[in-house]
Amino acid sequence: MNAPRPGLKPLDDALAELLGHAEALAGVESVSTFDADGRVLAQELVSALHVPPQDNSSMDGYAVRCADLVQGRSHTGLPVSQRIAAGSSGAPLAPMSLARIFTGAPIPPGADAVVMQEDCEVLADGAVRIKAVPVPGQWIRRAGEDVALGAVVLSRGERLTPASLGLAASIGMNLLPVVRRPRVALFSTGDELVMPGDVAPEQMKPGSIYNSNRFFLRALLLRLGCEVSDLGIVPDRLDATVQALRSAAENHDLILTSGGVSVGEEDHIKPAVQSLGSLDLWQIAIKPGKPFAHGRVQNAHFIGLPGNPVSSFVTFLVLVRPFLLKLQGVTQLATHSIAVPAHFTWARADKRREFLRVRRNAAGGLELFANQSSGVLTSAVWGDGLVDNPPGRTIAHGDTVRFIPFAEVLG
Repeated sequence: MNAPRPGLKPLDDALAELLGHAEALAGVESVSTFDADGRVLAQELVSALHVPPQDNSSMDGYAVRCADLVQGRSHTGLPVSQRIAAGSSGAPLAPMSLARIFTGAPIPPGADAVVMQEDCEVLADGAVRIKAVPVPGQWIRRAGEDVALGAVVLSRGERLTPASLGLAASIGMNLLPVVRRPRVALFSTGDELVMPGDVAPEQMKPGSIYNSNRFFLRALLLRLGCEVSDLGIVPDRLDATVQALRSAAENHDLILTSGGVSVGEEDHIKPAVQSLGSLDLWQIAIKPGKPFAHGRVQNAHFIGLPGNPVSSFVTFLVLVRPFLLKLQGVTQLATHSIAVPAHFTWARADKRREFLRVRRNAAGGLELFANQSSGVLTSAVWGDGLVDNPPGRTIAHGDTVRFIPFAEVLG
């Protein structure tokens, strides 16, 4: 008597198990701050200075002593005793005088406020009359206001963004220590697959399809900072699959495939991986994207994605992406969703957790792509995110749903 098939594994359990296999890669590289966008910091950055380094003006105007400008004392104007531009420094401000100052210039000793030039009048003799009495501290940016000396400005495990590159540069970092890039081997399986450009549409054989997965998976890997070896299409033969896996395992951290992870006679991934290492073949309780495999081929991780394009796309976003981020030492792996009203109905509750392709409309709600089939890649182009719908739930117009913007997970 055959053993009963195991039930579908919940997504959260599958993700936790997958991440349990992911250990941060060894090896640190020093890269130019110019080239570090998207890389992951290998150690925290501590500031060796205040930012800004001294009190400075946040306006073009005049540096003043507030005590010199008590109502009634400055109606005739005060003389300008010095001019301070950004990059220079001023002398102590003489009593009953002003300093012409520009944005970013250091505040001269003795001054305690800046009056912007729009609130000043230059008189015929060159003196300046202040039209609005300032308060101490006005329009002054204090030393260390942005970053204090000794502060941790960026933490180990942070994925660098354009803003964080600027912050690193502001504390003098021209080189940044980052985790080395994951090396990923990518290939597809399936005799039905044809590469665009190899065969014209009118010459396609019956049953053939263009290999779309290879293009979006490579792009997703590159966005995640991986070094990608594109190994093409592997024929539906066990010997060819074994050879492709053995070769890929020699110098890669991860082997990523699409297709062939089911249990059909032409699905050779399972026996090929098992002949070289170990394999966990999961049936995950999500839609689209039920078939998913993880294992080891020699010293490399192996992940097998389903062949249907939307299934492959969704499983990459919810499983492979956090796995690759953890390999790079990223500490914040949770995918953030936001509460948005549904401007559609979904009457077909499913036992699996569903990821529906949607897009936001001008009214602030979400519209649903009409065809949610796992083979309709158009839905992922039309949409700007996914609704993460729990098992067994229908959606009525106006219900609040969990929305994952593609901007959150595409890179």
